[in-house]
Amino acid sequence: MTLRAEGRASAEDVWLRYVTPARWPSWSPQIRAVRVDDDRIVPGTRGEIVSLFGVTAAFAVESVDEERWRWTWRVRVGPVRMRLFHEVLRRPGGSATTLRIEGPAVALAAYAGPARWALGRLVRG
Repeated sequence: MTLRAEGRASAEDVWLRYVTPARWPSWSPQIRAVRVDDDRIVPGTRGEIVSLFGVTAAFAVESVDEERWRWTWRVRVGPVRMRLFHEVLRRPGGSATTLRIEGPAVALAAYAGPARWALGRLVRG
């Protein structure tokens, strides 16, 4: 599944919101807290996301490309595993972001709505 959002936020600001885990709850309303040791994600960063409903998801960052503004991570909630690919693009007057998600169809269907909402908030100016 691939999702996309465009907005007025600069690509630099969107990238900073992505690579700073402490900022994730500010644009992703389904995230209540992030437990991670790193201030900025790098390959190998591991942590946990706590959802609004108290569900905890473990994550591991696989890759971060600072020049191309791309990063990939794996997320696990119990037996469900997903792999997420993020990219930030410059656009006239703002930015765009894409999110490609691989995982079980049921998990993708459940995550699509919250993910669309979060991406819209991410690129909002």
